[in-house]
Amino acid sequence: MAKSYAYLLLLNYPLPRPSSLSPSRHHLQPRISFPQTQSFIGVGTRTKPISASMAEAQSSVRKEDVIIIGAGIAGLSTALSLHRLGVGSLVVEQAESLRTGGTSLTLFKNGWGVLDAMGVGNDLRSQFTEIKGLCRMVIKSEDGRELRSFRFKDEDESQEVRAVERRILLETLANQLPTNSIRFSSKLVKIERNETGETFLELEDGTRLSGKIVIGCDGIRSPVAKWMGFSEPTYVGHCAFRGLCFFPERQPFEPRVEYIYGRGLRAGYVPVSPTKRPKITDPSVLKKQAREMVKNWSSELLNIIDQTPDDTIIRTPLVDRWLWPAISPPASSGGVVLVGDAWHPMTPNLGQGACCALEDAVVLARKLSDALKLGPDSVEYALRSYGNERWPRIFPLTIRAHLVGSFLQWDNPVVCSVRDNVIIPKLVRLGPVLEHTNFEFEPL
Repeated sequence: MAKSYAYLLLLNYPLPRPSSLSPSRHHLQPRISFPQTQSFIGVGTRTKPISASMAEAQSSVRKEDVIIIGAGIAGLSTALSLHRLGVGSLVVEQAESLRTGGTSLTLFKNGWGVLDAMGVGNDLRSQFTEIKGLCRMVIKSEDGRELRSFRFKDEDESQEVRAVERRILLETLANQLPTNSIRFSSKLVKIERNETGETFLELEDGTRLSGKIVIGCDGIRSPVAKWMGFSEPTYVGHCAFRGLCFFPERQPFEPRVEYIYGRGLRAGYVPVSPTKRPKITDPSVLKKQAREMVKNWSSELLNIIDQTPDDTIIRTPLVDRWLWPAISPPASSGGVVLVGDAWHPMTPNLGQGACCALEDAVVLARKLSDALKLGPDSVEYALRSYGNERWPRIFPLTIRAHLVGSFLQWDNPVVCSVRDNVIIPKLVRLGPVLEHTNFEFEPL
């Protein structure tokens, strides 16, 4: 029997603010802190020559032109973009296989444009429901009153919005890469750079790699970003509960995005696909917590939570990093560069985290494909050019996403009343809100 599901997102402020992020799945903590061990930092400075022991072992070092750290969305899309341009790469991933965790993510037209350039857009479209035509985005108050609705195509005929299961996106990207492009069970434990600028990596199993270019796509906890001098991402003050709701037959919802705003709490849901079943594991207590927070809200939302299997709900603290000019390090250092969340983690309030990672990938690949033919100086120039081009887009989006989230999370009754009765019904227009989804790039 076919199964269908819908994506649930519920955001709230946590209760007490513990001092650190515990590895326990059951407890939310407010800060992201990287391990204090120096196991992945081979040297105290990025310019220190490689050690004698490493110099003696250079004969056993595997040399690659391009090494990508991380087989998530950023890493696989970068590898595939390079592959489309005739540039090979090795992707190293610490997990034993592609990570199937996570629920779904929403991609707008900028993300779909990049996926089309990579040659996988139509394959993914065939599997996921488009929020299109007369269907819409609906905003309601916690008592079920409709505050505003928008029709995507009325605002922008070219807009394309679909929720995509993360697992299927990763598998689709990986399947387009040459055999043996991804090396699993390959945790990075050391980074070093010699006097000539070559970057050496050591993996947990003792394997040594050297690369002309090392691309850090290793997420918000990126060891590569920390080695480059980036600060830890900042906890923004609230967390997200995410889940995938199952229906024994086809899910009953229209193809629309629906948001519900309350005091210090908001929720949303969107249909994903009529046929696929994801595989996600997390503590079942989260479902009870999610339902308790919205127990007095609409029956439709409560039914979605009730229909969601316990082991498909996850909770994550939301973090971001503001890339202040002249304060934050650049996106690249020598032949090492960052892509996606490793460089610019942002909150999900604009739905642009994955889209921006896809944008990064295609821009970086285009710049590197030509530079690799010309030599080291051209490569470093291309990496700097990538950072200079992407920063003016990434920095404002990160701040905007943060401010939108902060505004929508207010629990002050006066502010919420103004939001629900004036700002959303009378002032908000979808066209300007989604203007950031316009993105032009040179085709691969």
